[in-house]
Amino acid sequence: MGTVVQVRAFLPTQPTPARETELAGHLEAAIREIRRLEALMTTWQPDSDISKVNAAAGHSKVAVSPEVYEVLARSQEFSQRSAGAFDISFYALRGLWHFDDDLSPTLPSATELAKRLPLINHRLIELDPKAHTVRLAKPGMAINLGGIGKGFAVDAAVKLLKARGIHDGMVQAGGDLMLFGSKAGQPFKAGVRDPRSLDPSDFFAVCEVKDRAFSTAGDYERSFIREGTRYHHILDPRSGQPARGARSVTVYARDATTADGLDDAVLILGPQRGLPLVESYPDAGAVIVDAHNKVHISKRLQGLCKIVHPPTPGI
Repeated sequence: MGTVVQVRAFLPTQPTPARETELAGHLEAAIREIRRLEALMTTWQPDSDISKVNAAAGHSKVAVSPEVYEVLARSQEFSQRSAGAFDISFYALRGLWHFDDDLSPTLPSATELAKRLPLINHRLIELDPKAHTVRLAKPGMAINLGGIGKGFAVDAAVKLLKARGIHDGMVQAGGDLMLFGSKAGQPFKAGVRDPRSLDPSDFFAVCEVKDRAFSTAGDYERSFIREGTRYHHILDPRSGQPARGARSVTVYARDATTADGLDDAVLILGPQRGLPLVESYPDAGAVIVDAHNKVHISKRLQGLCKIVHPPTPGI
């Protein structure tokens, strides 16, 4: 998934060597589950479900696994509720921007960008809930689950760990984090990264979390600065340009899939439209650093999140 994954179990006392070996097996099983889902959803392998859907764009329906279908259905929900700010068909822009291993401070041509934009439309992703098939209506369309797949994988790993008797722990895949249970009976504390600090462990806010997910989207990962403007990998599907609504968004939700699906949408929409979207989901909240470096905390997180210091200024 192009990121670092951590899986941890928290115990009230030091385990015996036998128990420690058993726990290691459970944690490894959670990693295997994440890898299994990655193999279904990646665009880096031609035999994944998503690669097959993209290869058939404009032509045939493709049968996908139940897990992939579930993620696609949730993706459509986020697209509809965000008025298209979240749209997995943004992948029609692949190759125009260079934010991955090919990071390069080059901008796409306006002509090529204009040609690709009509291929971005979540309404043209056709889902059949009975047959579990997917069809992209136009040739050249493509989908990518990078904005929601990690959250789904985190939830799946947590479900596996709980089924194996681990009731207190964490699963993290990049900016997607689920903290379940507690830490020695006390809530976990999750830090919210300062989007302009050069220190990745510098948190401008700290929030108490128990049985909740945190997902962060920011303009500071996979980015470059050119002529005084920051360009980054979270693209606004309506313009094909990097999102300008905020510098970072951290979403708190009951599950990591919801948190992951909302954070990119809110980063694109900005606080004025993004906060009502978050608060329309039960028990969800957000901490936003807007484009002017101002902090916005949603109603549900007030009292749970404390500002440690103001976010660092900068481009």
